[in-house]
Amino acid sequence: MQERRNKAAIQKRLARLEGQIRGISRMVEADRYCVDVLAQTAAVRSALKAVERLLIEDHADHCMEAAILSGHPDEQRTKFREMVALLERARQ
Repeated sequence: MQERRNKAAIQKRLARLEGQIRGISRMVEADRYCVDVLAQTAAVRSALKAVERLLIEDHADHCMEAAILSGHPDEQRTKFREMVALLERARQ
């Protein structure tokens, strides 16, 4: 796998997400108000979508670009289908 341009940013965001998840767990344990907990889960979903965007960007910049430059139609189709599937899952 090629070095990802966004690797440091992805790792930083994932570490922050890990902390947010632990915080939500503590909130549930402390019987915090449901709306407050739900606000935090919404923030986690948003942050995770940002990680997904960075990963999709890396996939396009590295994997798809390599397939395009390879000149192999089967590899190009495979990477294109992968990207369509990634985008479809990211939308949900």
